[in-house]
Amino acid sequence: MGFGSYDESEQKDQNVETDDAAAVNVHGNDHDGDVEFEFDETGSSLIDRLDDMKDDDEN
Repeated sequence: MGFGSYDESEQKDQNVETDDAAAVNVHGNDHDGDVEFEFDETGSSLIDRLDDMKDDDEN
């Protein structure tokens, strides 16, 4: 075989014992609420800055 062979009988019926008490709770830090952003600059000035950055990358 090309990259090595394996015994397919080893691949079936693999039981993994897990301890749910030691598992990470991904919802432990869930938050409900709103997020608001305040910008000191207008949208058009931010677009101008983006254009300037793109110009710098081209040079």
